[in-house]
Amino acid sequence: MASCSGNSSTCTKFQSSSSEEDLQVVMDQRKNKRKLSNRESARRCRMRKQNHIDDMMNQVSQLTKENSEIVTSVNFTMQHYLNIEAENSILRVQMVELNQRLESLNSIINLINSTTKDCYVTSAENFMNPMNMFYFNQPIMASMDMFQW
Repeated sequence: MASCSGNSSTCTKFQSSSSEEDLQVVMDQRKNKRKLSNRESARRCRMRKQNHIDDMMNQVSQLTKENSEIVTSVNFTMQHYLNIEAENSILRVQMVELNQRLESLNSIINLINSTTKDCYVTSAENFMNPMNMFYFNQPIMASMDMFQW
């Protein structure tokens, strides 16, 4: 510190100016410390923000991949469904045709049965004529179970 040797106002000014300088130094130190703290806080904030962005980008990538897999699966399933639907349509048409043939064959059998009842046929003729045999005279029956896989 400075020593005062005569004029007290000069001494007070000197002490005052010295304490103002000390106060200014302390304030500058606090200001610098606050700046450093703010810089560090901003750096941490930027790091958190960057980490969040990276996490979100990874999530977008993962969800895009999952979405692509789901779309592929849906397309495969849809193609499989269309193939089965086409096959089902073909089987329905075949079933209608077979039912018509069955009705036609049953009407032929009924016609044969009605004509053979009117005629007297001996057992030997029954044996020699396969159309008169018992199992040929039975109606042909079909159920929907036959046409299912």
